[in-house]
Amino acid sequence: MVTRAQRAETVIIGAGQAGLSTAYHLARVGRPSVVLETHERVGDVWRQRFDSLRLYNPAQYSGLPGMAFPAPAWTFPTKDDMAAYLEAYAQHFALPVHTGVTVSRLSAHGDRFTVTTDDVDYDAANVVVATGTFPKPRVPAFAAELDPEIRQLHSASYHNPADLLDGPVLVVGAAHSGADIAYEVAATHQTVLCGPDRGQLPFRIEGRAGRVAWPVMRFAALHVFTERTPLGRAMRPHVRAGGGPLLRVKRADLAAAGVQRVEAKVVEVRDGRPLLADGQVLEVANVVWCTGFGADVSWIDLPVLGDDGWPRTRRGAVESTPGLWFVGVPFLYAFASMLVTGVGRDAEHVARNIARRMSGRRDPDRLESAAA
Repeated sequence: MVTRAQRAETVIIGAGQAGLSTAYHLARVGRPSVVLETHERVGDVWRQRFDSLRLYNPAQYSGLPGMAFPAPAWTFPTKDDMAAYLEAYAQHFALPVHTGVTVSRLSAHGDRFTVTTDDVDYDAANVVVATGTFPKPRVPAFAAELDPEIRQLHSASYHNPADLLDGPVLVVGAAHSGADIAYEVAATHQTVLCGPDRGQLPFRIEGRAGRVAWPVMRFAALHVFTERTPLGRAMRPHVRAGGGPLLRVKRADLAAAGVQRVEAKVVEVRDGRPLLADGQVLEVANVVWCTGFGADVSWIDLPVLGDDGWPRTRRGAVESTPGLWFVGVPFLYAFASMLVTGVGRDAEHVARNIARRMSGRRDPDRLESAAA
Protein backbone atom coordinates (compact mmCIF):
# COMPACT_ATOMS: atom_id res chain seq x y z
CA MET A 1 0.00 0.00 0.00
CA VAL A 2 1.44 3.39 -1.01
CA THR A 3 0.89 6.21 1.49
CA ARG A 4 0.92 9.84 0.38
CA ALA A 5 3.99 11.64 1.64
CA GLN A 6 3.48 14.13 4.45
CA ARG A 7 3.99 17.67 3.21
CA ALA A 8 6.39 20.00 4.97
CA GLU A 9 7.81 23.40 4.15
CA THR A 10 11.33 22.58 5.36
CA VAL A 11 12.80 19.28 6.46
CA ILE A 12 16.03 19.51 8.45
CA ILE A 13 18.04 16.27 8.50
CA GLY A 14 20.05 16.02 11.70
CA ALA A 15 19.43 17.40 15.19
CA GLY A 16 22.97 18.29 16.16
CA GLN A 17 24.16 21.84 16.66
CA ALA A 18 23.71 22.66 12.96
CA GLY A 19 20.17 21.31 12.65
CA LEU A 20 18.93 22.76 15.94
CA SER A 21 20.38 26.19 15.12
CA THR A 22 18.62 26.16 11.75
CA ALA A 23 15.29 25.17 13.30
CA TYR A 24 15.69 27.93 15.89
CA HIS A 25 16.32 30.59 13.26
CA LEU A 26 13.48 29.37 11.04
CA ALA A 27 11.11 29.66 14.00
CA ARG A 28 12.38 33.20 14.65
CA VAL A 29 11.47 34.28 11.13
CA GLY A 30 8.09 32.56 11.38
CA ARG A 31 8.74 29.59 9.12
CA PRO A 32 7.85 25.99 10.08
CA SER A 33 10.18 23.03 9.92
CA VAL A 34 10.51 19.36 10.81
CA VAL A 35 13.80 18.07 12.22
CA LEU A 36 14.65 14.40 11.70
CA GLU A 37 17.24 12.74 13.95
CA THR A 38 18.40 9.15 13.54
CA HIS A 39 19.43 8.70 17.18
CA GLU A 40 16.92 8.03 19.94
CA ARG A 41 17.87 11.16 21.89
CA VAL A 42 19.07 14.58 20.87
CA GLY A 43 22.76 14.72 21.73
CA ASP A 44 23.48 11.02 21.30
CA VAL A 45 26.12 11.73 18.66
CA TRP A 46 28.10 13.43 21.45
CA ARG A 47 27.34 10.76 24.05
CA GLN A 48 28.90 8.13 21.78
CA ARG A 49 32.30 9.83 21.54
CA PHE A 50 35.31 8.79 23.58
CA ASP A 51 34.77 9.12 27.30
CA SER A 52 37.48 11.65 28.14
CA LEU A 53 36.57 14.07 25.36
CA ARG A 54 36.15 17.69 26.37
CA LEU A 55 35.41 20.61 24.09
CA TYR A 56 38.41 22.57 22.90
CA ASN A 57 36.59 25.87 23.30
CA PRO A 58 35.40 27.27 26.63
CA ALA A 59 31.78 27.25 27.74
CA GLN A 60 31.23 30.93 26.93
CA TYR A 61 31.85 30.09 23.26
CA SER A 62 29.95 26.79 23.30
CA GLY A 63 26.36 28.01 23.28
CA LEU A 64 23.94 28.04 20.37
CA PRO A 65 21.83 31.07 19.35
CA GLY A 66 19.47 32.25 22.07
CA MET A 67 20.76 30.11 24.93
CA ALA A 68 24.10 30.38 26.74
CA PHE A 69 25.91 27.25 27.78
CA PRO A 70 25.05 26.63 31.48
CA ALA A 71 28.59 26.47 32.87
CA PRO A 72 31.22 28.92 34.12
CA ALA A 73 32.63 30.90 31.19
CA TRP A 74 36.19 29.55 31.30
CA THR A 75 35.43 25.89 31.92
CA PHE A 76 35.63 23.30 29.14
CA PRO A 77 32.49 21.14 28.88
CA THR A 78 32.65 17.36 28.59
CA LYS A 79 31.05 15.54 25.69
CA ASP A 80 28.17 14.53 27.99
CA ASP A 81 27.71 18.15 29.06
CA MET A 82 27.37 19.06 25.38
CA ALA A 83 24.88 16.27 24.77
CA ALA A 84 22.73 17.39 27.70
CA TYR A 85 22.89 21.00 26.51
CA LEU A 86 21.67 20.12 23.00
CA GLU A 87 18.79 18.10 24.43
CA ALA A 88 17.85 20.97 26.77
CA TYR A 89 18.11 23.45 23.89
CA ALA A 90 15.64 21.50 21.75
CA GLN A 91 13.24 21.24 24.69
CA HIS A 92 13.58 24.88 25.76
CA PHE A 93 12.61 26.21 22.34
CA ALA A 94 10.13 23.40 21.66
CA LEU A 95 11.87 22.61 18.40
CA PRO A 96 9.99 20.12 16.18
CA VAL A 97 12.48 17.24 16.50
CA HIS A 98 11.49 13.67 15.60
CA THR A 99 14.05 11.22 17.03
CA GLY A 100 14.70 7.63 15.98
CA VAL A 101 14.03 8.48 12.33
CA THR A 102 16.57 7.35 9.74
CA VAL A 103 16.63 9.08 6.36
CA SER A 104 17.55 6.60 3.63
CA ARG A 105 17.10 8.71 0.50
CA LEU A 106 16.73 12.29 -0.69
CA SER A 107 15.47 12.91 -4.21
CA ALA A 108 13.77 15.68 -6.17
CA HIS A 109 10.54 15.81 -8.13
CA GLY A 110 9.89 19.04 -9.95
CA ASP A 111 10.63 21.90 -7.57
CA ARG A 112 10.07 19.78 -4.45
CA PHE A 113 11.93 17.05 -2.60
CA THR A 114 11.10 13.59 -1.32
CA VAL A 115 12.75 12.65 1.96
CA THR A 116 12.44 8.89 2.41
CA THR A 117 12.64 7.58 5.96
CA ASP A 118 12.04 4.30 7.74
CA ASP A 119 8.75 5.69 9.03
CA VAL A 120 7.13 8.49 7.00
CA ASP A 121 8.11 10.02 3.69
CA TYR A 122 8.14 13.82 3.45
CA ASP A 123 7.27 15.97 0.46
CA ALA A 124 9.21 19.17 1.14
CA ALA A 125 9.76 22.56 -0.47
CA ASN A 126 13.17 22.86 1.19
CA VAL A 127 15.65 20.44 2.69
CA VAL A 128 18.54 21.36 4.99
CA VAL A 129 21.18 18.65 5.34
CA ALA A 130 22.71 19.03 8.80
CA THR A 131 24.05 15.53 9.33
CA GLY A 132 27.19 16.57 11.12
CA THR A 133 30.57 18.03 10.50
CA PHE A 134 32.30 14.73 9.74
CA PRO A 135 29.71 12.02 9.19
CA LYS A 136 31.80 9.26 7.55
CA PRO A 137 34.90 7.80 9.26
CA ARG A 138 37.86 7.42 6.90
CA VAL A 139 40.05 4.33 7.09
CA PRO A 140 42.54 3.37 4.35
CA ALA A 141 41.54 0.43 2.15
CA PHE A 142 44.62 -1.55 3.13
CA ALA A 143 43.37 -1.72 6.73
CA ALA A 144 41.41 -4.80 5.66
CA GLU A 145 44.75 -6.59 5.07
CA LEU A 146 45.88 -6.31 8.70
CA ASP A 147 46.05 -9.52 10.68
CA PRO A 148 42.51 -10.19 11.99
CA GLU A 149 43.97 -10.68 15.48
CA ILE A 150 44.86 -6.98 15.56
CA ARG A 151 42.00 -4.99 17.05
CA GLN A 152 41.15 -2.01 14.85
CA LEU A 153 39.04 0.94 15.95
CA HIS A 154 38.36 4.28 14.38
CA SER A 155 38.36 7.23 16.78
CA ALA A 156 34.59 7.40 16.23
CA SER A 157 34.15 4.00 17.92
CA TYR A 158 36.90 4.24 20.54
CA HIS A 159 35.62 5.01 24.06
CA ASN A 160 38.46 4.30 26.49
CA PRO A 161 41.54 2.06 26.89
CA ALA A 162 39.33 -0.84 28.03
CA ASP A 163 38.28 -1.19 24.37
CA LEU A 164 41.81 -2.35 23.52
CA LEU A 165 43.58 -5.69 23.73
CA ASP A 166 46.64 -6.15 25.90
CA GLY A 167 49.77 -5.23 23.98
CA PRO A 168 51.16 -2.31 21.98
CA VAL A 169 48.92 0.28 20.36
CA LEU A 170 49.47 2.20 17.13
CA VAL A 171 47.53 5.46 16.91
CA VAL A 172 47.43 6.63 13.29
CA GLY A 173 46.98 10.37 12.78
CA ALA A 174 48.74 13.00 14.85
CA ALA A 175 46.20 15.81 14.91
CA HIS A 176 44.50 16.77 18.16
CA SER A 177 42.21 13.71 18.46
CA GLY A 178 45.07 11.32 17.80
CA ALA A 179 47.24 13.07 20.37
CA ASP A 180 44.47 13.05 22.97
CA ILE A 181 43.85 9.32 22.50
CA ALA A 182 47.56 8.39 22.40
CA TYR A 183 48.17 10.35 25.61
CA GLU A 184 45.32 8.54 27.35
CA VAL A 185 46.22 5.08 26.08
CA ALA A 186 49.90 5.43 27.02
CA ALA A 187 49.01 5.12 30.70
CA THR A 188 48.17 1.43 30.18
CA HIS A 189 49.73 0.42 26.84
CA GLN A 190 52.99 0.85 24.98
CA THR A 191 51.91 3.45 22.41
CA VAL A 192 53.19 4.69 19.06
CA LEU A 193 51.67 7.81 17.49
CA CYS A 194 52.44 8.17 13.79
CA GLY A 195 51.74 10.83 11.20
CA PRO A 196 53.08 14.23 10.14
CA ASP A 197 53.56 16.91 12.77
CA ARG A 198 51.00 19.65 12.06
CA GLY A 199 52.22 22.02 14.73
CA GLN A 200 50.71 22.98 18.07
CA LEU A 201 49.18 25.99 19.74
CA PRO A 202 51.98 27.79 21.58
CA PHE A 203 49.98 28.11 24.81
CA ARG A 204 47.72 26.13 27.10
CA ILE A 205 44.12 26.59 25.98
CA GLU A 206 42.94 26.37 29.59
CA GLY A 207 45.55 28.73 31.03
CA ARG A 208 45.84 32.49 31.34
CA ALA A 209 47.23 32.85 27.83
CA GLY A 210 44.16 31.04 26.54
CA ARG A 211 41.85 33.64 28.06
CA VAL A 212 43.67 36.31 26.09
CA ALA A 213 43.92 34.29 22.89
CA TRP A 214 40.40 32.84 22.65
CA PRO A 215 38.60 36.08 21.71
CA VAL A 216 41.24 36.72 19.04
CA MET A 217 41.04 33.18 17.66
CA ARG A 218 37.25 33.29 17.62
CA PHE A 219 37.25 36.57 15.72
CA ALA A 220 39.70 35.15 13.18
CA ALA A 221 37.66 31.96 12.76
CA LEU A 222 34.50 33.99 12.12
CA HIS A 223 35.75 36.98 10.13
CA VAL A 224 39.30 36.43 8.82
CA PHE A 225 39.43 32.80 7.72
CA THR A 226 36.45 32.97 5.35
CA GLU A 227 35.80 32.23 1.69
CA ARG A 228 35.91 35.99 1.06
CA THR A 229 39.58 36.34 2.02
CA PRO A 230 42.66 34.97 0.19
CA LEU A 231 43.88 33.49 3.47
CA GLY A 232 40.59 31.72 4.05
CA ARG A 233 40.40 30.36 0.50
CA ALA A 234 43.93 29.00 0.84
CA MET A 235 43.08 27.39 4.19
CA ARG A 236 39.81 25.72 3.14
CA PRO A 237 41.23 22.66 1.29
CA HIS A 238 43.57 21.89 4.19
CA VAL A 239 40.74 22.11 6.71
CA ARG A 240 38.52 19.84 4.63
CA ALA A 241 41.32 17.33 4.17
CA GLY A 242 41.42 16.93 7.95
CA GLY A 243 44.14 17.27 10.51
CA GLY A 244 45.14 20.25 12.56
CA PRO A 245 47.57 21.43 15.23
CA LEU A 246 47.77 19.96 18.70
CA LEU A 247 45.39 21.81 21.01
CA ARG A 248 45.12 20.46 24.55
CA VAL A 249 47.81 17.76 24.52
CA LYS A 250 51.22 19.06 23.43
CA ARG A 251 54.40 17.40 22.17
CA ALA A 252 55.94 17.64 25.66
CA ASP A 253 52.89 15.93 27.17
CA LEU A 254 53.19 13.04 24.74
CA ALA A 255 56.87 12.62 25.50
CA ALA A 256 56.30 12.75 29.25
CA ALA A 257 53.60 10.07 28.91
CA GLY A 258 56.03 7.79 27.08
CA VAL A 259 54.35 7.97 23.67
CA GLN A 260 56.75 7.03 20.87
CA ARG A 261 56.34 9.69 18.19
CA VAL A 262 56.97 8.71 14.53
CA GLU A 263 56.24 11.19 11.74
CA ALA A 264 56.18 8.59 8.96
CA LYS A 265 52.74 7.62 7.65
CA VAL A 266 51.30 4.11 7.53
CA VAL A 267 51.44 3.30 3.82
CA GLU A 268 50.53 -0.38 3.52
CA VAL A 269 50.49 -3.77 5.21
CA ARG A 270 53.33 -6.30 5.25
CA ASP A 271 52.73 -9.81 6.56
CA GLY A 272 49.63 -8.59 8.34
CA ARG A 273 51.43 -5.77 10.14
CA PRO A 274 51.33 -1.99 9.50
CA LEU A 275 54.22 -0.74 7.36
CA LEU A 276 55.41 2.85 7.74
CA ALA A 277 56.82 4.99 4.95
CA ASP A 278 60.25 4.85 6.61
CA GLY A 279 60.30 1.05 6.26
CA GLN A 280 59.37 0.15 9.84
CA VAL A 281 57.00 -2.76 10.33
CA LEU A 282 55.25 -2.40 13.67
CA GLU A 283 54.33 -5.33 15.89
CA VAL A 284 51.15 -4.12 17.53
CA ALA A 285 48.04 -5.63 19.04
CA ASN A 286 45.81 -2.62 18.36
CA VAL A 287 45.40 0.12 15.77
CA VAL A 288 43.32 3.22 16.45
CA TRP A 289 42.63 5.10 13.23
CA CYS A 290 42.48 8.84 13.92
CA THR A 291 42.43 9.43 10.18
CA GLY A 292 39.53 11.81 9.97
CA PHE A 293 36.12 11.81 8.41
CA GLY A 294 34.58 12.63 5.05
CA ALA A 295 31.27 13.60 3.54
CA ASP A 296 28.67 10.88 3.00
CA VAL A 297 26.09 11.83 0.39
CA SER A 298 25.51 8.34 -0.99
CA TRP A 299 21.87 8.65 0.08
CA ILE A 300 21.32 11.89 -1.86
CA ASP A 301 20.15 11.24 -5.42
CA LEU A 302 21.25 14.66 -6.62
CA PRO A 303 24.55 16.03 -7.97
CA VAL A 304 25.82 17.94 -4.95
CA LEU A 305 29.55 17.17 -4.67
CA GLY A 306 32.34 19.44 -5.81
CA ASP A 307 35.78 18.40 -6.99
CA ASP A 308 37.03 18.20 -3.40
CA GLY A 309 34.45 15.59 -2.43
CA TRP A 310 32.40 18.02 -0.30
CA PRO A 311 29.05 19.58 -1.21
CA ARG A 312 29.38 22.47 -3.65
CA THR A 313 27.48 25.33 -2.04
CA ARG A 314 27.37 29.09 -1.78
CA ARG A 315 26.76 30.09 1.84
CA GLY A 316 25.01 26.76 2.28
CA ALA A 317 22.82 26.86 -0.84
CA VAL A 318 23.23 24.22 -3.55
CA GLU A 319 22.79 26.61 -6.46
CA SER A 320 22.21 23.82 -8.97
CA THR A 321 19.25 22.58 -6.88
CA PRO A 322 17.19 25.47 -5.46
CA GLY A 323 15.72 24.62 -2.08
CA LEU A 324 18.55 22.32 -1.02
CA TRP A 325 20.91 23.57 1.69
CA PHE A 326 23.80 22.33 3.83
CA VAL A 327 24.76 23.54 7.32
CA GLY A 328 27.59 22.30 9.52
CA VAL A 329 29.94 21.39 6.65
CA PRO A 330 33.65 22.09 7.29
CA PHE A 331 34.46 25.59 6.06
CA LEU A 332 30.98 26.12 4.65
CA TYR A 333 31.71 29.83 4.74
CA ALA A 334 34.42 30.21 7.37
CA PHE A 335 36.66 28.16 9.61
CA ALA A 336 34.05 28.66 12.34
CA SER A 337 31.37 26.92 10.24
CA MET A 338 32.30 23.56 11.75
CA LEU A 339 32.48 24.90 15.30
CA VAL A 340 29.70 25.33 17.83
CA THR A 341 30.68 28.98 18.10
CA GLY A 342 30.15 29.60 14.37
CA VAL A 343 27.44 27.27 13.11
CA GLY A 344 24.64 29.57 14.30
CA ARG A 345 25.68 32.32 11.87
CA ASP A 346 25.47 29.96 8.90
CA ALA A 347 22.14 28.62 10.15
CA GLU A 348 20.73 32.14 10.40
CA HIS A 349 21.85 32.93 6.84
CA VAL A 350 20.19 29.77 5.51
CA ALA A 351 16.99 30.36 7.50
CA ARG A 352 16.62 33.93 6.22
CA ASN A 353 17.14 32.79 2.64
CA ILE A 354 14.55 30.05 3.05
CA ALA A 355 12.14 32.66 4.39
CA ARG A 356 12.79 34.87 1.37
CA ARG A 357 12.31 31.94 -0.95
CA MET A 358 8.96 31.06 0.63
CA SER A 359 7.58 34.60 0.94
CA GLY A 360 4.58 35.14 -1.28
CA ARG A 361 4.00 31.42 -1.87
CA ARG A 362 0.82 29.63 -0.97
CA ASP A 363 1.15 28.09 2.46
CA PRO A 364 -0.30 24.55 2.63
CA ASP A 365 3.03 23.35 4.00
CA ARG A 366 2.91 25.80 6.90
CA LEU A 367 -0.47 24.46 8.01
CA GLU A 368 0.47 20.80 7.72
CA SER A 369 3.86 21.25 9.42
CA ALA A 370 2.27 23.10 12.31
CA ALA A 371 -0.26 20.31 12.76
CA ALA A 372 2.33 17.51 12.54
